[in-house]
Amino acid sequence: MTTMTPTSPLSTVQTASLDWPRGFRASVGAASIKKAGRDDLALLSMPTGATAAAIFTRNLFAAAPIEVSRRNLKDSRGHASALILNSGCANAATGPRGMANAQEMVDAVALAIGCASESVLVNSTGVIGVQLPMDRIAPEIPKMAARLGQAADGGSLEGFARAIMTTDTKPKMSSRTITCSGGRIVRVSGVAKGAGMIRPDMATMISVLATDAEVDPKALDRILRHAADASYHRISVDGDTSTNDSVFAFASGLAGPCDEAALATAFREVACDLAKMIVCDGEGFERSLAVRVTGAATKADALRVAETVASSLLVRTAITGGDPNWGRIVAAAGRAGVGFRANDLELHVGGILIFQDGQPCPADKDAVRAAFNGSHVDIRISLGATDGAAAEANSDTFLSCGLTTEYVRLNADYTT
Repeated sequence: MTTMTPTSPLSTVQTASLDWPRGFRASVGAASIKKAGRDDLALLSMPTGATAAAIFTRNLFAAAPIEVSRRNLKDSRGHASALILNSGCANAATGPRGMANAQEMVDAVALAIGCASESVLVNSTGVIGVQLPMDRIAPEIPKMAARLGQAADGGSLEGFARAIMTTDTKPKMSSRTITCSGGRIVRVSGVAKGAGMIRPDMATMISVLATDAEVDPKALDRILRHAADASYHRISVDGDTSTNDSVFAFASGLAGPCDEAALATAFREVACDLAKMIVCDGEGFERSLAVRVTGAATKADALRVAETVASSLLVRTAITGGDPNWGRIVAAAGRAGVGFRANDLELHVGGILIFQDGQPCPADKDAVRAAFNGSHVDIRISLGATDGAAAEANSDTFLSCGLTTEYVRLNADYTT
């Protein structure tokens, strides 16, 4: 899941240390929202202000903090001074009290750091239908604000990433630097949480992407949506979306202007890193799965087939068991609702040609079984509806993972 977007000849994008860009300060707090003794509040401050963009869930039960953030982002015309997140409680399906609690969090941050309430964004993650313990959250916010002054500008992403974890087993972080003309360095960094309730249309997660580049709200929104489409919209763990899905993007502007193509490349690479980390931390994770489809009549057809195969419960359980039952793969491709000739389909797993011309291909059985038993299973499908350059242009990739008994156990006991 790496970007193919070319950068400007005057700009180069490289991996970087896992730090926040200039103009961002972060702190965490512990309010014992779900578990005592762990950080479950995360505050990100932009002391000099920042342009802002976000993509939110389209679930009709959008959580109270989503509604507050949507309104504030609109009222501020794409600018922000802070973001506050909590884990352990989604504050979704919580009625007027939940809305008041989300607003109280925003107002408390605004008071603590000295900014307008509409410049503060908020979100929550965790159990749906439970009220936030504001008696424990509210006293933590001034303490977190006070600690912002102790944080080094551009400090580590890790504490923030850990504080927003729910069933995640590890923090998810990524960073890139862009060397601009004249040697100026621009940074793009991101964090995410997510392990269950993951599918496209804002894959269920919260992610924060930040840059010190100077970019206006419209351009930032455009860059964010392109990055999300290539990453968070190309993964699934269980086919469910959440009430709190969101990805936030902020730009402090302290590093000056940056070539938009290079900035878009960096955003996309960071988002793709985080999306892959989410899949590889899926609840009960044992092995990942990538389905790449080429040779479709249209790019949309390629995505539909790739998603259908990667999301198939039968395919995913075969992957879990390391069972080379490739018939499930071609069957899923055939029910995707996309037109192609069955005899034109070619199937490779782990680089081994398994199916061609409407029939199985001779292949070493041990090699095929090994391809299904690795930590990552790579499936390539050519539909044969187009060839040459058009076949590669009309292609797409979708990531998923096996469906394990541990996933069932975790979600059967989530609130008990």
